[in-house]
Amino acid sequence: MVIYMTEFENEKEKRAEEERERVLLVGVDDGTDSGNFERSMDELKSLAKACLMEPVGVITQKMETINKGLYVGTGKVQEIKETAGILEADVILFDDALSPSQLQNLQKELGKPVLDRTTLILDIFERRARTREAKLQVESAKLKYLLPRLVGMHEALTRQGGASGSMSSRGAGEKKLELDRRRIERRIGELSRELIEVSKERQVQRKKRADARIPLVALVGYTNAGKSTILNAMIDAYVGDCEKKVLEKDMLFATLDTTVRRICTGNNKDFLLSDTVGFIHKLPHGLVKAFHSTLEEVGNADLLIHVVDYSDPHYREHIQTTKQTLSELNAGDIPVITVFNKVDKCEDLIPFPQMAGKDKVYISAKERESIAFLTDTIIDRIYADYVWGEFLIPYDKGGVLSYFMEHAHTERWTYEEKGTWIKVRCHKADRNKYREYLAERA
Repeated sequence: MVIYMTEFENEKEKRAEEERERVLLVGVDDGTDSGNFERSMDELKSLAKACLMEPVGVITQKMETINKGLYVGTGKVQEIKETAGILEADVILFDDALSPSQLQNLQKELGKPVLDRTTLILDIFERRARTREAKLQVESAKLKYLLPRLVGMHEALTRQGGASGSMSSRGAGEKKLELDRRRIERRIGELSRELIEVSKERQVQRKKRADARIPLVALVGYTNAGKSTILNAMIDAYVGDCEKKVLEKDMLFATLDTTVRRICTGNNKDFLLSDTVGFIHKLPHGLVKAFHSTLEEVGNADLLIHVVDYSDPHYREHIQTTKQTLSELNAGDIPVITVFNKVDKCEDLIPFPQMAGKDKVYISAKERESIAFLTDTIIDRIYADYVWGEFLIPYDKGGVLSYFMEHAHTERWTYEEKGTWIKVRCHKADRNKYREYLAERA
């Protein structure tokens, strides 16, 4: 079942559809990997659509070295300007992060608003953020990226000469720039303090989960690979509460907020499933940094489920991008199960669900059998460290007995003279922790 947007959000998106900006895409191929460049430009087009823009044309240039002043060659700037006029483009969108000077120079030469890939991704994140934490993180990343680029954004303001010294002696444009800069710096400070408080709350939640010893499984992978579909399917199968579902849509960065749900599979073999923000080629470093506290869910996971869109012709490159991002998050050493999803969309149809070696699974997240197969695979991995133990727990240690009943798989128990005898399958750490009550029978 797909979760649909609220009526208000639907209406808002419909209005945005009607007011789509026409955008001209521009990219530079440095010749190192043409296949990668083509993929990046295709992705830029998808990002523009995700930001409710209408791509009307593409201009590319082969250059060994990026022009430090204009990003593209001086002759290409004129071509971009003429093409934008012919196609009636409202915005010029570049496939790389532009420096403040490049942004300022291009806007002056082209006479139209100029955006780069980073700004576009930040805009998409801003649209998708729902929780307070995500909104704070996106705003912080956006302001930090905007701060050094204020000059380019205020190029239309007048610049009257003035003596050095107080702000009162400066021109109108310079005065506005300084005021904006101070306002942004102040707001960044406020956001940093708020995020520290939110991070403390998240750490408390993590500690409670760690104390409960419920394994944490994190869904990771390239954006639009099907992570949210898997989460929703597991909620359908094992939770049954539709209100706990997340937005599920065939779109880049359809969901942004990190969501954690408890998957109750029975026999005390529950686990927490976390749906994290998707990764993407050239993901802005500022965003990774801003979302660090949220992405710590990945670093604290007992198992990662790396979801791959197997129907995407560039899935191998997506795998590398995800691995690189996980390494940046210091999560490269956590056990991983690679899930090749959307197998049902492939021409060379592979039987599914099925294992492809120890750590690889082929599934279709829309098939109930696939979800059951994946769940069993997850349980086999996260409960591999569980061992059998027999304990004789005194009657005055009811808390210990309750702990085992809640966190272990209890096979049988009997009430005896000195206490309750139980046989359980529990975590190795719990067996060691309560070893004083061990009472194995012959």
